[in-house]
Amino acid sequence: MIDDAIVTAHVERIADAFIACAGDLIAEVVDVYARELPHLVLDDEAVVNLLSASLLQNLGTVLRVFRHGLDPAQVRAPAAAIEYARRLAQRGTPVIDLVRAYFLACNTLIAHVPSEAVRQPVDSDVLAAVIRRYLADAFVFIDQVTQQVVTAYQEEREHWLLNRSAVRARRVRELLASDRVDIDPAEKALGYRLRGRHLAAFVWHTETDASARSLETATTTMSQRLPASGAPLVVPSDEHCLWVWFPLSATTPFDDDVLHRATDVIEPHIRVAFGDPGTGVTGFRSSHDQARRVHALAVLVDDQSAHRHLAFRDVGALALMTVDLPATRSWVARTLGSLATDDAQHHRLRETLLAFLSTGGSFTAAATALTIHKNSVQYRVRKAEQVLQRPIADNRIDLELALKLCQLVGKTVLTPGK
Repeated sequence: MIDDAIVTAHVERIADAFIACAGDLIAEVVDVYARELPHLVLDDEAVVNLLSASLLQNLGTVLRVFRHGLDPAQVRAPAAAIEYARRLAQRGTPVIDLVRAYFLACNTLIAHVPSEAVRQPVDSDVLAAVIRRYLADAFVFIDQVTQQVVTAYQEEREHWLLNRSAVRARRVRELLASDRVDIDPAEKALGYRLRGRHLAAFVWHTETDASARSLETATTTMSQRLPASGAPLVVPSDEHCLWVWFPLSATTPFDDDVLHRATDVIEPHIRVAFGDPGTGVTGFRSSHDQARRVHALAVLVDDQSAHRHLAFRDVGALALMTVDLPATRSWVARTLGSLATDDAQHHRLRETLLAFLSTGGSFTAAATALTIHKNSVQYRVRKAEQVLQRPIADNRIDLELALKLCQLVGKTVLTPGK
């Protein structure tokens, strides 16, 4: 049977030795950080000083646990440790780095226990018991303190982002509303270059219980897949929608493939409306305004699953037409007549006629696009002309726009069937 008093005496003796060389232990931990987490020790002077204070207070607390037999499960994280966690949160340092820092420091301390223990004669069983005591209490201490500092980190991060987002949102709204802009202060406040080229987007989700974090994740994913020249400017419009500006280089090619690559891997419930790229403050505003109009159109779309993204370059005319929905609905009814009826028969005729017009008036190409026989296309096109009561060559542009609008937003502009 090992005498617990003997084990405790050795634990206290080792703690006294560590207290005497606390400065050396802290220097060793800093060296470990320089190898494993270099950004923590290469930060500005104020933050590095706070790191040193956190190390000193944490070491002092854990050594008091060993020296005085305190319960490690009852300790509170030192004030400097809490403040350091908050500072890392403000600077966007990943929380995993904070957790790793604690375990690296713990490992550094525990590694010295065996060599310090054998400075005096000690039975092997007692030595094993001393090491077990140090391991057990040290990891309970680390568990308790990391829970507290991570909580402080998360609370500060949420508070910081909320305040920063509020300031950013206010500045962006001022920028969109005013023609007079002092660019340098605005760029500094937003952390975004306004003089460059911008691609604006609205990013939202179609599920009511989806989190705002999923929108942020989708935005990050798109930024990585777009030919962006830097981090996007992100402003919450509300809890379901983000306003985003992606910075593009002046020579970045922009086409449908670029947008498909950016959106084909985001979550299925995420939708994106893009404006056209624009340059400078004027382009910042115009691209956003286009994205806003496309977003207004997109929320009317019948089949939300069919369109991961919509872009102004593809649906700009349709987006502008839906600003006044009652007027648009009347225009569709006048342009298509009975062909705008919301039923299966007229849906087939509209689908076929649009495919025919979109393929340059080719029955063969339309049949291929619809995977039906060429004769079926010819029949349906003739039938559509009968319903229209005029040749399809008459006012063809309006006809094609009306058909595209029906295809995209469906019931919103169609005439109810009988």
